[in-house]
Amino acid sequence: MSVLSLKGGVGKTSVTLGLAGAAAAQKLRCVVVDLDPQGNATTVLAPDGVRFTANDVLTGDRPVAIGDALAVSGWGEPVRVLAGEPALERRNNPADGPPGRHHVRAALAGLRDADLVLIDCPPSLAELTRNALAASDTALVVTEPTAFALAGAQQALDAVDAVRSAHNLRLRPAGIVVNRFRAGAAEHRYRLDELIAAYRDLVIDPVLPERSAISRAQGAGVPVQRWPSPGAREVGRIFAGYLTLLLSASRAGAGPFSKGVSR
Repeated sequence: MSVLSLKGGVGKTSVTLGLAGAAAAQKLRCVVVDLDPQGNATTVLAPDGVRFTANDVLTGDRPVAIGDALAVSGWGEPVRVLAGEPALERRNNPADGPPGRHHVRAALAGLRDADLVLIDCPPSLAELTRNALAASDTALVVTEPTAFALAGAQQALDAVDAVRSAHNLRLRPAGIVVNRFRAGAAEHRYRLDELIAAYRDLVIDPVLPERSAISRAQGAGVPVQRWPSPGAREVGRIFAGYLTLLLSASRAGAGPFSKGVSR
């Protein structure tokens, strides 16, 4: 599953980590592929003994096998990481010699001992994100309830459709996660209604509320599911629901993945 957004700062990595934490809580074997040059997922997951990064796996000449590059995260054995690094940025621009088309798909082809692979894409729709989509079964769009939410979600879904048509017929949108929602904010309610009107079948229920527990858990380098607060327990339940929904729909080959949003 590729987790993508049109721009940074909407909590794309937080959603990736929340799903990874939910998978770990259910004893599922999860691999997080950090294709974001900022490497925030790698920082939080703090993998031990990193020898190679995603940049090494995607190199054009003599790529490192993904099995040799995965490292066990600081969260424990169920979650392994393909670490990101700033050098990935040059692979996001074809003019700078990125990996050959669909190298992410080729790299992941030999991965068999995982129940879930989450690809944390860069905050753009450039080359690395397109590569990730070409390697994925599903794509999860993350947005915030702001003035740019509708246009951003549309562009992300257009990119998913373009990659599906050209390179990956099995790719489907997993849905749209509306992150950092504040029920008391009129602007958030208005923008959420816009998204529901346009994409009712894809907006995942429930929305993800703004909770400080998410950033606090990340700062401590632990899954939000392990953070001791009511907000963390609320968010943990939501991510567990997301994971169940996404996995069950994926196994069934169904789509869209959800219907409507409760507020």
